[in-house]
Amino acid sequence: MKLTSFLCLTLLFTSLFSKSFAQNKLQSSSFITFNGYSHTVAEKFGKNEAVTVAFLGGSITNMEGWRGLVSNYLAKTYLQTKFRFINAGIPSLGSLPHAFRLQRDVLDSGKIDLLFVESAVNDHANKTAEQTQRRALEGIIRHTLNKNPKTDIVMMAFADEDKNDDFNKGKIPTEVKVHSDLAEYYHLPFINLALEVDKRIANGEFTWPADFKNLHPSAFGQQLYFNTIKTYLEENQKNANKKASAGLPKIIDKFAYTKGQYLSINSAENLNTFSINKNWKPTDGLEGRPDFVNIPVLESNTRNSTFDLLFKGNTVGIAILSGPDAGALHYRIDDGEEKMIDLYTQWSSSLHLPWYLLLGDQLANGPHKLSVRISDQHNSKSTGYACRIAYFLVNSN
Repeated sequence: MKLTSFLCLTLLFTSLFSKSFAQNKLQSSSFITFNGYSHTVAEKFGKNEAVTVAFLGGSITNMEGWRGLVSNYLAKTYLQTKFRFINAGIPSLGSLPHAFRLQRDVLDSGKIDLLFVESAVNDHANKTAEQTQRRALEGIIRHTLNKNPKTDIVMMAFADEDKNDDFNKGKIPTEVKVHSDLAEYYHLPFINLALEVDKRIANGEFTWPADFKNLHPSAFGQQLYFNTIKTYLEENQKNANKKASAGLPKIIDKFAYTKGQYLSINSAENLNTFSINKNWKPTDGLEGRPDFVNIPVLESNTRNSTFDLLFKGNTVGIAILSGPDAGALHYRIDDGEEKMIDLYTQWSSSLHLPWYLLLGDQLANGPHKLSVRISDQHNSKSTGYACRIAYFLVNSN
């Protein structure tokens, strides 16, 4: 009898505690900063108008999850609105690639009404320098708004375990701060999903290994991301009548990639054992990334192969495909000193990774010449000397 009473009391206490705990769950709205509101879509939602929503990010954007949930929510909530959704998520790519592919992958698709931007996870994984992150994200913002001042941009930062560690030490992860700073300066909404995940774990609502599982979130994690983005959309609708910010503020960094674009590999000149493979694909059984297979590639596997590139702008770089046989390059801009760069990455042994490299930054605006030579040295882990260039990267402010 006593045991039965004890068990009943235990179950009652557990039930009451669980209800009390559930009531103490954190609110999604706590992780949304409305530096400004998304007026264009707030006005268009519910009307018989076309709305284009673009998602610019990496694998977390590309995978089935929060993006699809957001798209379905919008389509089912605003039945009169004619939606067009653009998935510009490509695995492994962060802010630097985004800045140079924005024109082709997003803006060339026509007028964009709402743009979601995320790069915090890949910027950390790719060890992208903070200054480069800032120039890339500011470039994305200004490039988009110069093309269409009425585009609503939403900045987001996703979670990973290193960010959890930073938060737990009282530090703001660099990538999160960069997104937050630029969102504040340009009066854009910022959704801090990285902080939300950490705070909810600290609040005892779930655990990383059992529930969220990975920086590529489980279905549970994808739903969490969606819930907060949905909260942003709902709160934004309630504040549609609030005054919009007036125009673009002064640029923070004059070397931001505000006109980043791809330059065709056909622009290369004086090819010496380099050639264009019009339909490149891996031949070693390894995979590539979406949009980086069955494409034209400027390539050579031969040491001391050379080419030149004439370009105009203040920044130049290359988007390469870095596989197990990736080599190294010597390069020079104009009459500057010759530099060397390794094309092999920590992931190159397992796939042909799209890898974006800046070769020249803070150049004088105007015409320049890039001279490239494959080195006779290579990474000790590499099996060859290959250089495969998918695109040249150029910016001219």
